[in-house]
Amino acid sequence: MHLEQIDHIAMRCASPEATKAWYMNTLGFEHVFPDHGSGTPIFLRLGSTFINLFPQKDGEQAAADSRIWHFALRAATYEDFRAAQTELQARGISFGFRDHEIAHSIYFTDPDGVLLEITTYDLPNAPR
Repeated sequence: MHLEQIDHIAMRCASPEATKAWYMNTLGFEHVFPDHGSGTPIFLRLGSTFINLFPQKDGEQAAADSRIWHFALRAATYEDFRAAQTELQARGISFGFRDHEIAHSIYFTDPDGVLLEITTYDLPNAPR
C-alpha cells in the first residue's frame, strides 16, 4: 500500500455555517464544491488539506468530546509562524506556545472546541 497524505478531516459542528466562516476568516480556508449535493458536508480547502463539516446530530457528543485530539497546520517559515500568532492575537484568539525542540507550536481552539495547532520546523538559529 502506498498512501500520499491525509485527504480530509471530517468534523461534526454545532453550526457548520459558523464554523465554515471561522475557518475561512481566521485560517484562510476556501469553500470548495459549494454546489455538491445539498451542501452537506461543507468542503473547505487549504492547499491540499480538506476539512468536511457536518451538522452535529441530535444527542451526539460535541466535537471537543470526540476522539480527535487535535490537528496541526504547518507554517513553512518562522516568519509565517510569527505572523499567524500576530493575526490570532488581533482576532482576540488566545493560544499557548510550546517548544518541541525540533519544532515550535501554538495551540488554540475553533468555535466547536476542536484543538488546533500551528507548527513550524523552521526554527531560528537552527542549522540549515
